[in-house]
Amino acid sequence: MKRALRRAGPSERASSIEVLVTVRSAPSAAHVRAWTRSLVSEARAKRARLSILLCGDRRMGTLNSKWRGVDRPTDVLSFPAFEASASRAAARRGTFLGDLVIDVPYAARQARRRGHPLGREVQILLAHGLLHLLGYDHESDGGTMFRLQRRILLSAFGEGPDGVP
Repeated sequence: MKRALRRAGPSERASSIEVLVTVRSAPSAAHVRAWTRSLVSEARAKRARLSILLCGDRRMGTLNSKWRGVDRPTDVLSFPAFEASASRAAARRGTFLGDLVIDVPYAARQARRRGHPLGREVQILLAHGLLHLLGYDHESDGGTMFRLQRRILLSAFGEGPDGVP
């Protein structure tokens, strides 16, 4: 069966999402790229450019120790290229927003505890990290970031099997 070729629209051409996978148990780079494109669209940052690293506990622990002073792995780290106040304008211009790092084994453990698949957990972490790159901060915004995270997850992927958006 032949598949019709579809031309990318201007907003699709403008976005650039680089994905590097360094662990075997991770979702494919193609899935992560597609999920991120959906989230970027829902976050109204269609021209955003970013890179994503899917790694293991050891690399994440090293990064977390170096950049946050916490000597253990974490689920997701965001490395914004801009101060929070400039991030959303940079996304509208199509400027590189920064890097996201997701610890896949950590995410898998978290997914098991929460009762949903690894792919869903990675979607949640992508949304969370993307919002940090866009300048949101859940530690100081009175819940705004988490409300937006829930909204873009629901819009992009629907409610998860465990009721988590």
